[in-house]
Amino acid sequence: MRVLQPFRQRATYRALVFFVAELVLGVAGFTLLVAGWPITLVCAITPLVIPLLIGLRAAVGLLARAEASVARGLLGARARTPIVSSGRGFWNRGAAVLRDPAFWKQQVHLLLAWPIALVPLTVLSFALQMISLPVWYRWAGSADVFGSQVDSFAETLPFFALGVGLLVGLAHLLVPLAALSRKLATALLDSDGPVVVRSRFETSAVRRRALTITSLVATSVVALLVVIWALTTPDGFFWPIWPLLALSLVVGIPGAVILVLESPVPARLAGGSKALAIQLAVSAVIEGFLVAVWAITTHAYFWPMWPALGLALAAAVHAAVVYSGHHHRIETLEAARAEAVEVQETELRRIERDLHDGAQARLVALGMSLGLAEQHLDSDPEAVRELISEARLGAAEALVELRDLARGIHPPILGDRGLEAALGALVARSPVPVSLTVDIGRRPSPAVETAAYFTVSEALANSIKHAARSACRSGSRRWTGDSTPRSRTTAGAAQTPPAAA
Repeated sequence: MRVLQPFRQRATYRALVFFVAELVLGVAGFTLLVAGWPITLVCAITPLVIPLLIGLRAAVGLLARAEASVARGLLGARARTPIVSSGRGFWNRGAAVLRDPAFWKQQVHLLLAWPIALVPLTVLSFALQMISLPVWYRWAGSADVFGSQVDSFAETLPFFALGVGLLVGLAHLLVPLAALSRKLATALLDSDGPVVVRSRFETSAVRRRALTITSLVATSVVALLVVIWALTTPDGFFWPIWPLLALSLVVGIPGAVILVLESPVPARLAGGSKALAIQLAVSAVIEGFLVAVWAITTHAYFWPMWPALGLALAAAVHAAVVYSGHHHRIETLEAARAEAVEVQETELRRIERDLHDGAQARLVALGMSLGLAEQHLDSDPEAVRELISEARLGAAEALVELRDLARGIHPPILGDRGLEAALGALVARSPVPVSLTVDIGRRPSPAVETAAYFTVSEALANSIKHAARSACRSGSRRWTGDSTPRSRTTAGAAQTPPAAA
């Protein structure tokens, strides 16, 4: 039946998971903005406003990055979100935050996205309540629904039908609402300018620095409020506990996200899905916040159990989507792509460094020698002869360095004679004696050969540079045509990166 077709489509459940995750992140973002901006404005006349702005920018950027990741993974949105604003100098960094259009767009998305997610989730909650009314009305003795007392099973049937109708209607509306959210994420979370590609270590440093700034700002604010409380009403209610809880949520959610991104353990425990691990970590922080509120206000009815059940249900639905296989394969491909981009970026930086330190410096010296020769052409022919001789030697040395660099990009022997000959030539140029054993059956593809060559080259370079050994031994297993060849390169007792050869 076409009426029930949305229940058989995976896009419906992906949209539902997206709205649940968006509601959690949106509420966290709303709390961040409500707590962050008043504190920043209060300190606007002091130098403390600059670290407050930087910390607020970092926290907003991290939450927006999480929202962009969810929208990209579940809805296919095109969203590339920066988490920092560029600026040099103490005051210029604060001004750069205020001038950054991405910062304001991300805040608009944090404010608009979660009310959109709240609508279908509210309808879903009401529909499930009506569908389950024939069961739970007995426990309550009687139920008051729309001002009507429901005292019998027969009286629950119209509300049961209403719940089924709402559930079916919602199933048909989830995908269009998800399309609206995808457009909103693309419009507000996609960066207008070029996105800087950073290595894994640089990205990690940015995340840690952002979390450190946020934590220091939150700690300073709480300490200031505690001092104010101690000077004004030391015997009264300890009211700084409430901003402390709000700021702990502001720091805890980005901290949980960074913990998942930095450590492989949470993702491994979540079945290899970082998105699911992030949802579980953020849910744990939110539940801890609610339990703290319950403990401060009352020790009676433990109402945080209901949000905990809702968060657990959302995590279960997300896990079902992840373990269905398709989404997990997408995450694996995205991780492989990110690793390939990082390798490419590292190689481009190496080439840039070699050009700057080697051939470029020699070519500059060559130009200076020719310029001096031109100046002394009529007055001192002997000096001109020496300068031209130096220029010729410099040109020859620059040519040699450019040839070596070109070989480093892709050695010609690798394409002409294969991996075994290329590794032999690599070992022959090593200043440390290296014993090489290569056993290759069918020749791998050019991409695999290039990756294997540079892996062995980097492993030998690391062994020679860091292991302080007098000899190296390189060995490999037979290549059988698998997509991931395996081998091992060792330097004495020093462990080196795995090499495919």
